[in-house]
Amino acid sequence: MKIDGGCHCGEITYEAEINPDNVIICHCTDCQTISGAPYRVNVPVLVERFRLSGAPRTYRKTGDSGDAVATTFCATCGAALYSSKGETPSFVFLRLGGVKQRAQLAPKKQGFCRSAMPWALDIRDVLEIPAPAPSKDA
Repeated sequence: MKIDGGCHCGEITYEAEINPDNVIICHCTDCQTISGAPYRVNVPVLVERFRLSGAPRTYRKTGDSGDAVATTFCATCGAALYSSKGETPSFVFLRLGGVKQRAQLAPKKQGFCRSAMPWALDIRDVLEIPAPAPSKDA
């Protein structure tokens, strides 16, 4: 499936070809801490099927897996774009939040479930708050 997307401010854009059956929820503590959320949704993309425009920044660390991990983001708006493992990765883990087609890409797998927030595994009964009306100035 061909997808495209980018960061919040539009400085970084990308195109990729993915397998929609590989969309995964990651509950690792790194994804929780770096995203500021209980989990992150990713889709792996082969490097040769990923095209990026713009100049993102990269934060490097050792991940929960013990591997060297590079997290790439927009230096202007801070939006997370993708992560990769090792010095010469064969694929990247694209963050689903910036993908325009994200509504069509339901996760099929989840990993690091031992780190999951217990309440994050089933949120069907959480009260839905209606969206606010648009501002008249918008």
